[in-house]
Amino acid sequence: MKQTKRKTLLAAVAAILVCAQLTACGGTTAATTTAAATTTAAETTTAGGESADTTAEATDAPEAAGMMSNEEIIKAAAADGKVGNWGLGNEYEIQALLTKYELPTDYITMDFTMDQFDSDSVTLASAMTYNELGLVKNSYDGGYGYGDTVGIIDMNDEGVAMLEDNLFCSKAFAEQNPNTVKAFVSASMKGWAYACANPEEAAEIVFEAGSSVSADHQAYMASEVAKLVTTDMNGNSVSAEKVGNMDEEAMQQTLDLAKKYIILEDAAAKDKLAAMTLDDIRSTAYMTYDPETDGAPEKTAVSVQLKWLPQAQFMGYYVAKAKGYYDEVGLDVTIVSGGGDISETTAVYNGTVDFGVTWVSNLINANAGGMELLEVAQVYQRSGLVLVYKNDLFKK
Repeated sequence: MKQTKRKTLLAAVAAILVCAQLTACGGTTAATTTAAATTTAAETTTAGGESADTTAEATDAPEAAGMMSNEEIIKAAAADGKVGNWGLGNEYEIQALLTKYELPTDYITMDFTMDQFDSDSVTLASAMTYNELGLVKNSYDGGYGYGDTVGIIDMNDEGVAMLEDNLFCSKAFAEQNPNTVKAFVSASMKGWAYACANPEEAAEIVFEAGSSVSADHQAYMASEVAKLVTTDMNGNSVSAEKVGNMDEEAMQQTLDLAKKYIILEDAAAKDKLAAMTLDDIRSTAYMTYDPETDGAPEKTAVSVQLKWLPQAQFMGYYVAKAKGYYDEVGLDVTIVSGGGDISETTAVYNGTVDFGVTWVSNLINANAGGMELLEVAQVYQRSGLVLVYKNDLFKK
């Protein structure tokens, strides 16, 4: 069942967290991994509002199957010092989970493969539902092939979830180019709605755009990403018309956890973070666009920088470009891969690109450092972070 060799696909994922989100104040970095995973038996939720099965199904009432409860698993792994996370800003939800069960917030720093999980040096390992979890479960290129012998603890179910991929620009750009922002958001969310309703086609579009992962994993990733876009933290479906919605409760939970767990050294940044409200990081004013009443875009040639290389994590933008949705609103859009020397928040802040894709915690951290960025659409409606474990290690 175990495959100990390190895969080239996972090695590529390692570079994700190298590009940490640096705040302007010199605070700690807050990078995220776009690495994630998927489950083999999960049903894809469409953007049309159908009921959704989520990856949480992999651990339906573990105690009912002769397994320890989630709380017992977490406490046992923590007692052994074998809870793992990548750090660099990905640890906030894990720290919140450990705090929930009155445990120390220590964790083993994972590398960007799942080899530590494979070797049992980490028994409760962080994984994203649309990437690492799929690699753990599946046997295709880069996979470890554990299948249904693993279970997960879902941050959404535990009440410690934080929102991830959103679309943002600088506050100054939005003020100077409101129609451009509205047009870009409108066309992008149309692309996301189509991609979520047609994940197989979306995966093919991303693969043809220069995918950073295998075709099999790309398809798997697309089906799981669709669930994060069309299902909220409470498991409710999100209709096509509400793709990109900024749910107040989910946004506030993310901000509250960020305030508690982001560590900043700069005194001014600390104060700014403590006083931060949702109005400081997001605006719902750009979610709809009517060219007849709003007018034409002020800037027609725009660029968006992703958080990582081309993969289904960003499929909505590739679909919007391939389907001509950007052309329909008068925009010529360049999609810029992430993973370079300049993070997406810095690139937007300094004007290298017009839009960026980042996690909400990254944007919060950047704004605490004075970047003045503005979220204009919340693409992912729930957290993709889970803790994965081997069932046979946590039987009663």
